[in-house]
Amino acid sequence: MSPFARHGIEYKSREQMAHMVEAGRVTSAALDAAVAAARVGVSTAEIDAAAAAVIRAAGATSNFLGYHGYPATLCISVNQQVVHGIPGSYRLADGDLVSIDGGAIVDGWHGDSARTLIVGEADPADVELSRVTEEAMWAGVAAFATATRVGDVGAAIDDRVTELAGERFGILEDYVGHGIGTAMHQPPDVLNYRARDRGPKARAGLCLAIEPMLVAGGLETAVLDDDWTVVTVDGARAAHWEHSVARHEDGIWVLTAPDGGAARLAPYGVTPVAP
Repeated sequence: MSPFARHGIEYKSREQMAHMVEAGRVTSAALDAAVAAARVGVSTAEIDAAAAAVIRAAGATSNFLGYHGYPATLCISVNQQVVHGIPGSYRLADGDLVSIDGGAIVDGWHGDSARTLIVGEADPADVELSRVTEEAMWAGVAAFATATRVGDVGAAIDDRVTELAGERFGILEDYVGHGIGTAMHQPPDVLNYRARDRGPKARAGLCLAIEPMLVAGGLETAVLDDDWTVVTVDGARAAHWEHSVARHEDGIWVLTAPDGGAARLAPYGVTPVAP
C-alpha cells in the first residue's frame, strides 16, 4: 500500500509510478482507437466499443464501467455536453465537437485521459476552443514540474487561457482535476483556475489528473435526467482535455502520453523524465 500523508494524499514510489506508466499506455491506446472510430455517421456506442476492445485485449479493465453505476467504458460528450456523456445510439454529425474521456486499470493502478476532436467540417470557433483548452492543459502540466503548491497548476491554466483567449472562453469551476493512483479519483482536487487557497504542497510521489474544461459561453451547467451528462445551460459548446501526470525526484512524466509529454512540454522548457 502506498504511503499516505496529510490531506489523505497517496504518494507513490518510482516503482509504483512505473506500473502507472502501463495503465497510462493502455489508456492512451484506447483513446487512440476511439478517436480513430469517431467519424460522421458512427454512433457513440460504436466508439465506446472500439476503446473497450483495446482495454480488453491488453488484459486491463475500464475504470469508468461500473463506477457508481456508470454504464460504459468511455464518457463521450458532444457539442454543449461538457462531461460524462453516456455513449448510445446518437450518430455523429458533420461538425460535431466531441470530447472523449476514458481510463484503464492495470495491476490495480489507474490511468485517466481525455481529448476533444471535431468530426467532418470544423467550425473555426470550435477549433480554437479545443486548441486553447489543450494548450491550457499543457501549461498546467508544465507548471506541475516546479510547482510548490497544487494550486500553481490551476493558476498556470488560468493564465494561459487569459493569454490565448482573453475573456472569450470560460473555465468551468464545478468540475476539476484530481489525484490518481490506486483509485481513479483521489485527493487532492486540482483546480483549473487561480484561487486564494493554493492547496497542499506539490512534491515527489504525487500523481495528478490535470483536466481543464472550457466553454464558449456562460459557466452555468445542468445534469440531464440520466444523472450523468453535464450540459451548458445556454447551449454553448465545451471542450475537455486531460492527462495523468506523475512527479518524482527527477521531474515529471505524462503517464497517458506515449512520449511522456516531451513534444508538447518542450516549448515550456520542461523535459520529462521517466520514473
